[in-house]
Amino acid sequence: MNSTEAVWIEKDEESLRLDKLLFLRFPQFSRTYFQNLIETGNVLVNGERVKKRETFSKGDEIEICFQLTPEIHLEPQNIPLDILFEDDFILAIHKPAGMVVHPAPGHPHSTFVNALLYHCQHLENSGLDPLRPGIVHRLDKDTSGVLLAAKTAEAHRALVNMFSQRQVRKTYLAVAVGTPPEGRISAPIKRHPFRRQEMSVEPDGKEAISDIKVIKKSAELSLVEIDLITGRTHQIRVHLKHLKAPVLGDTVYGSEGTNKKLAVKRQLLHAAKVQFVHPFTSEKIQLSAPLPVDMKIFWEFLP
Repeated sequence: MNSTEAVWIEKDEESLRLDKLLFLRFPQFSRTYFQNLIETGNVLVNGERVKKRETFSKGDEIEICFQLTPEIHLEPQNIPLDILFEDDFILAIHKPAGMVVHPAPGHPHSTFVNALLYHCQHLENSGLDPLRPGIVHRLDKDTSGVLLAAKTAEAHRALVNMFSQRQVRKTYLAVAVGTPPEGRISAPIKRHPFRRQEMSVEPDGKEAISDIKVIKKSAELSLVEIDLITGRTHQIRVHLKHLKAPVLGDTVYGSEGTNKKLAVKRQLLHAAKVQFVHPFTSEKIQLSAPLPVDMKIFWEFLP
């Protein structure tokens, strides 16, 4: 089983070795993993086999054929799921903070995919990604809330298309350090030019739009509701940092001092609601996940 993805080299990546470039682009995989893919001909640049030490030019096309490896295999595991909705096509759960969505180096098992394979004995794989059967969107490991999955290949294609067409409304709640301005923020996002495992607001990034509403606030913290119009990697965390009101507990984009002061163990970000029209029944689906305890404490604390 395999899946293929194409990316194009950017100007600031021209001096990078191919294996390092791919590791920075896809940090869920190890550099050794990409070295193996290159050596076995599963990475092509402009249609040609290459060596891991080579560097390339802006605009060159890299085609990666991702492979399952011996240490990453899909194994059903009997992991309890908090199910919010289920029919023959779609499953929705309340994902707890700490649960990884799919297997990857460093997290080869005990993920939502492992639980999904156990729960859905006849789960169909769309073939788009062997490591992510049923997955149509993702939540960070430390983000809690509503997570959708597709139980059939047809449902997978339909939901992926709905996400790409912005037909799925996603509403998040976050505890922020400070208070961001309310309203729509349109701030393009791309990979950070130096810290390649991070994202940042950059003028030449991809369009990223969030609608922000402040629910409660104090002098130091606020509870913020965010409607995602687009769905870029780390979008809420990057936008709130850009607005000088980072997510409390965020170890990458947040305030280290405030995180330590308040002894927060994870980023306080929660996928509170998901709304969409069912692609096969045309039913209006509205799903919500209650605030987890660590966020509820701040909800009750804020005036």
